[in-house]
Amino acid sequence: MRSTPPPPPPPLPSIGGPPPPPPLPGMGPHIPSGRVPPFPDMMLSSPPSSQLPFGMAPKKKYSTITQTKRLNWNKVNPKHLETDSVWVSLQEDKFESPDIFRGLEEMFSTKPPPKKVSETAQRKPAKKGKELKVLDIKTGQNLSILLSSIKLPYEEIKNRVLAVDEKGLTASMLEQLIKSIPDAESMKKLADLKECYSDLAEPEQFVVVMSSIKRLVPRLNSILFKLRFSELVSDIKPDLVSATEALDEVKNCRKFARFLELLLLMGNYLNAGSRNAQSVGFDISFLTKLEGTKSHDGSMTLLHFVAQILESKYPDILGFLDEIIHIDKAARVSPETLQKSIASIGKQLKELELDIKNLGKSNDPNDKFASVMKNFLREGQQQYELVSAMYKKLETLYDSTAKYFAFEPKKYTMEEFFTDMKTFKDGMEKALRENIKIKETREKIRRALEAKEKSDKEKQDKKLRQAAILNMTANDNQEGVMDSLLEALKTGSAFSVCRETRGSKQRTPRAAGADRRAQLAKNQSRQNTLENSALKEINFEDHSNINRENMKNRERRKPFKEEETEAEQLLRRLKAL
Repeated sequence: MRSTPPPPPPPLPSIGGPPPPPPLPGMGPHIPSGRVPPFPDMMLSSPPSSQLPFGMAPKKKYSTITQTKRLNWNKVNPKHLETDSVWVSLQEDKFESPDIFRGLEEMFSTKPPPKKVSETAQRKPAKKGKELKVLDIKTGQNLSILLSSIKLPYEEIKNRVLAVDEKGLTASMLEQLIKSIPDAESMKKLADLKECYSDLAEPEQFVVVMSSIKRLVPRLNSILFKLRFSELVSDIKPDLVSATEALDEVKNCRKFARFLELLLLMGNYLNAGSRNAQSVGFDISFLTKLEGTKSHDGSMTLLHFVAQILESKYPDILGFLDEIIHIDKAARVSPETLQKSIASIGKQLKELELDIKNLGKSNDPNDKFASVMKNFLREGQQQYELVSAMYKKLETLYDSTAKYFAFEPKKYTMEEFFTDMKTFKDGMEKALRENIKIKETREKIRRALEAKEKSDKEKQDKKLRQAAILNMTANDNQEGVMDSLLEALKTGSAFSVCRETRGSKQRTPRAAGADRRAQLAKNQSRQNTLENSALKEINFEDHSNINRENMKNRERRKPFKEEETEAEQLLRRLKAL
């Protein structure tokens, strides 16, 4: 049967009228120069080359005015998606915002990516050894150092090993013994020299004594394993719990999924027109590369920009940082090391079981190895089964997480996942702190500029007021002189020679400005004849001479100096102008 083709997607909602015709192939919508780039409500969806699974809607195709930096993420292959993958349910277009798109274009225009500096590891030089005549130098030297630190008779050391004396044997002592005991062939040769015991060197004498213990090295390994078993299990369990909790938190954190939605929107917008455009998702390891994408002027990274958008528009999404709290501990866990440790426990338990069978028939009454180790073997197997089940659960959860984020767990190890998540988390928290400092610095600069502008404006206003006052005073003085002179001419006081003495009652000063002009208007009709004759006959210079002569006469007649007449004062002020 032929399958029925899927129905076409519903048309975009329109405000009114028929929709505009689509642009020609290879061309985006026309944008007038100087305007902001087109935003989501003006974008056109492009049909995908193949149908997306699980009813996923096709991703929008964006276009930018300026060439933006590309996010070099690895696109998720839709064929690798599962029903419960996070990418299936994401709807990043709900975060579309003109502010976000404008900010992306302004901050992340094209610029060569920064180069990374590789780091080199230093190796420690290997230690050099020495040789002895009977045993090799290194073995003899190690045995001598061990025996000098233990300071016990050789027989006492032998008895403690046979009795599995945990109080008399320490882990470090057993480790040194295991490292110092020579190979089986050397042990056999020295055992044959038992009758020449007194002629042997001390390290060789010790080897002769210990050679009487059956399966010495496996026995020492089993005892050391027993002494360290509790420590091994105590180290493994917390790491398994931290890794399991971290995976569970990341997978089930809805706020983190919303963050991925927002980042997917930004990435598809920046990647408009490139091979990574219209991605349904991206490789989760890309989160560590956000800090490597810098703005065109180098003042901000994409991580800082995302943090700024989250803090200003979607502060609730930032709560995911508080919900993935086990990532820090999980990043210190090496799942590969855990697996090897658990496998080593299982292997040593099997060897212990074999040693118990082989040494259980010992005729030495001091040999307590089999009886002591049987109880430990039973407890050890229970703990091994427990940690094995915990690790199996961790692996299953990681496989589920890999399906959720659509990556291959064999190519992207659990350790890499935890390390990348911690690097991203630390970077986001650091970017938030730095954004706060930048904001505070900008606020301080803004307040300082405002204070400076206010101070400068006050100084300028003060200067303008002072200049206005000076101009007003000068104008008023000139106007007052002319008005007073005309008044003196009209009233005839300009011709007065005699003045009252300084002790007499002085005349009330005349009003200035508008009041003076009003008084002149009242007296104009009465003084017309006098004014016309005075203006025709008076010569200012002659009158000045007359006034000076009158002053001289008065000074000769009077013993004290009189004040200038009002006309003289007016004439002097007029000349000064």
